[in-house]
Amino acid sequence: MTKSANEMQMREQRRLQEHLLLGRRVEDDRLTLDDATLGAALDGSRPLSAGERAALQASPLTARRLRQLALERRVRAAEPARGWRGSRGMLRAASSGALEPLVTEDGGWSLHLVDAGAGAGWRAILQLAPQAPFAASLLAARAPLVVRDGAGAIILAGRLDADGECEAAWPFAAAPAAHLQAHGATFTVEPFRT
Repeated sequence: MTKSANEMQMREQRRLQEHLLLGRRVEDDRLTLDDATLGAALDGSRPLSAGERAALQASPLTARRLRQLALERRVRAAEPARGWRGSRGMLRAASSGALEPLVTEDGGWSLHLVDAGAGAGWRAILQLAPQAPFAASLLAARAPLVVRDGAGAIILAGRLDADGECEAAWPFAAAPAAHLQAHGATFTVEPFRT
């Protein structure tokens, strides 16, 4: 049997097992685990105990709820690509000539350009605003992001950490203010498409 035929057979077996588990009815069935416990099991932050696993297997209603939560997670994980398309910001210099954090026009992101000192160069730190309408879905998805200058060159690319930040060394020879000024005085934050 070829690898793809074997994979198809395994998927079909899983589908059949899921149908049998979710399709059965148990008299006086009720939810035996709350959404917080099921959610923690789905995201891997806390595995189910032996008793909780037994309760899940004994309750088709709880198994259906777990499946629903898993489907909702998948939809939320796909939302960043559908809902948020990107944000744009402009360079603004403070009266002292120092760079202030750069904020996108939609207020969803701030880009901090920090001198690491002692000849270590600059750091670019992207920070997601917790109140941004797309914040929850981007954090849940750990969506890959890219920050580009006005000419389209990549300033940083990566995934948000649990605090809603992404950080990298400044990739250009010129200091941030000079580089950004020479390249359109703008920056964009976008979903990273490989």
